[in-house]
Amino acid sequence: MCDTFVSLPDATTDASVILGKNSDREPNEAHEVVMIPAADHDRARVKATYLDIAQASHTHAVLLSKPYWIWGAEMGVNEHGVAIGNEAVFTKAKREKTPGLLGMDLLRLGLERAATADEAVDVITALLEAHGQGGQAGHTHKLEYDNSFIVSDRTQAWILETVGRDWAAQRVDRTGSISNGLTLGSVERASSGLRGEPVTSHSDFLYTRFSDSAARQCRTSDALGAARGRIDVPTAMRLLRDHGDVGPDWSPARGITGQTVCAHAGFGPIRVAQSTGSMVAHVTADDITVWLTATSAPCTSVFKPVWFDGGLPELKAPGMQFDAQTLWWRHELLHRATLGNYPERAAAYAKLRDDLEAEFLAAAPTADDRAGFTARCFSQADEAEAAWLQAVRALPEAKIPRLYERAWRTWDRLAGMP
Repeated sequence: MCDTFVSLPDATTDASVILGKNSDREPNEAHEVVMIPAADHDRARVKATYLDIAQASHTHAVLLSKPYWIWGAEMGVNEHGVAIGNEAVFTKAKREKTPGLLGMDLLRLGLERAATADEAVDVITALLEAHGQGGQAGHTHKLEYDNSFIVSDRTQAWILETVGRDWAAQRVDRTGSISNGLTLGSVERASSGLRGEPVTSHSDFLYTRFSDSAARQCRTSDALGAARGRIDVPTAMRLLRDHGDVGPDWSPARGITGQTVCAHAGFGPIRVAQSTGSMVAHVTADDITVWLTATSAPCTSVFKPVWFDGGLPELKAPGMQFDAQTLWWRHELLHRATLGNYPERAAAYAKLRDDLEAEFLAAAPTADDRAGFTARCFSQADEAEAAWLQAVRALPEAKIPRLYERAWRTWDRLAGMP
């Protein structure tokens, strides 16, 4: 399950566009962050996750946050300031017998081929109509779904929802958010199969209900609405860390149903996903700053800045097994240790996390050597998390529900966690 939201210039403090997303995937489905340069292609073809299609003559530079095994991405930004986040949605559409493009593939293709949000909507919908969508999208569990997207650029944003090869799009007014359910009623643009009726009428009730998408979408929508005119990057970061109206004793170990914006996996078929990567894209009239965790569970992570003219530090690609040489799996040591006594252990470093992030936020706008600054931020966050891990391990473990503990022991064993 995932959550994506956007705030437009008339809702932010600096007339920017801010798009935020948590990607919720299986606990051992490591997220990879990659930057791909712009390129020209001569009569080439491109292999997406399952489908081979004609390549565009030119592709734009893109920054992607993606499951390690997927060609496409859960979220990303291109060099022109187009930002996209996508969501799984569950509809009544009959699944096609052969794989098409995954929603994550459509997202990447939209970023690579479009210089505006309007163009990205056109690219995605044309490819959807031509090739369809579908194929195995789960890491170890069988999972197929349709997709919704928020597509933004420097001035505007669209909500795009799909049902099979059909689609509908509505322009965002000031702020907008989506989760794992269809939301659109009347729309500005639609394919022939969705004209004249609410898109929501095509929703699969059971899957949509148990995804808790309505509650999460209301949570993000209400928070953005209440903060209109005062929304900034820290606002987006706080929202991606949101666990609802909870007290200091809250723990993700409780309950077998229900998800929060900052999602935590647990026991049961409904809680098999957690936030495995988070992104806040801050797009102004003349700059693009992308804040990435490149790690799971934003409540245990630090957002670091990345720019197209600075690039990424060298990051070894993670896989499905624990690898201490990769940032994503190193962070899992802290994340999973925190779960052993979440209220006390998360509190042990929450302020330190916020203080470090505040330093990055304050210094980023005037950073001269952007490549060096990004590298230092990643290094400082990594060193800080190593220290927090030692502090967390010094705190006692709490008594947690047996089934929750069993679920995490299984995931740890499958990943080869030390």
